[in-house]
Amino acid sequence: MATIKDIAKKAGVSIATVSRVLNYDTTLSVSDETKKRIFEVAEELDYKKKAGVRKPEIGKIALFQWHTEKEELEDLYYMSIRLGVENRCRHHGIQVVKYYQNSIEEMKQDEIQGLIAIGKFSANQVSDLTSVSENIVFVDFSPDEDIFDCIVVDFERAAVKVLNYFLKKGHTQIGYIGGREVFKDQTSAIEDPRERAFKRYLEEQGLLNDAFMYTGTFSVESGYALMKKVVQDHGDCLPTAILAGNDSLAIGALRALHEEGISVPERINIIGVNDISVAKYVFPPLSTVKVYTELMGEMGVDTLLERIEGRKTAKKTLIATELIIRDSSF
Repeated sequence: MATIKDIAKKAGVSIATVSRVLNYDTTLSVSDETKKRIFEVAEELDYKKKAGVRKPEIGKIALFQWHTEKEELEDLYYMSIRLGVENRCRHHGIQVVKYYQNSIEEMKQDEIQGLIAIGKFSANQVSDLTSVSENIVFVDFSPDEDIFDCIVVDFERAAVKVLNYFLKKGHTQIGYIGGREVFKDQTSAIEDPRERAFKRYLEEQGLLNDAFMYTGTFSVESGYALMKKVVQDHGDCLPTAILAGNDSLAIGALRALHEEGISVPERINIIGVNDISVAKYVFPPLSTVKVYTELMGEMGVDTLLERIEGRKTAKKTLIATELIIRDSSF
């Protein structure tokens, strides 16, 4: 595992700066560019290079993202997927061009052979993307698995893994802090599978307490604010375990609990989802469900190459997850 010293050396900043950035220290004044460099170095040092892959004769492909680079700093999940795509393309010698929202007409003018769409897209946006190229792979989203190739994760199963762990450890007062998203064109909200699984599973067990469920956005600041609200609402009757919808939320929650003098995991166990590269560096190191985000990006490229080379039948790839227990739970 790469150390904070390794990250600092490659990023060209001090060890203290790296530590404070990885822990989302709000009192630190550094530019978004410095934060981006540190986060990307942390991801790259975790990245496992693959060898022995053929080099196809492909020109350039488009990488269409629903998150801007600034938004990625709040949710490193998408940064990690993007780096997986870029590293795989570099390995293949494929030129990749990045586009963001409202870039459809620009993409039409470019000579691309296919595109990888990272994120979640409305029916209107999917229709726009199909006007750019018939060779499309969606990563982290499946608009229609009978038509489109997709690389996805079963987040309901990931949530159940955490809940099973909590129940085996004897927890019956279990809380949830999560996020909700909307399509960028604001056409509709997106139902979150982690929240859905949490409610259904604990209801089946007769353990669901709606008062322990809080939702905001999938960001560090939202996790901080939501955990402050949990403490304010429940005082000495806090849940003993909390599932956070992603690691960013969990990191914010850890900061709030530290400020409140509430010990983790002695008083509250916290488990996140994604295992972003910084999860192991926060205090205490975060237990989480590992999502193989780099692999999702790699598979997106490999699946697109199959489509460009002539495969017609749609293909859905489901990436497995793994529960990683660190010091924020026992």
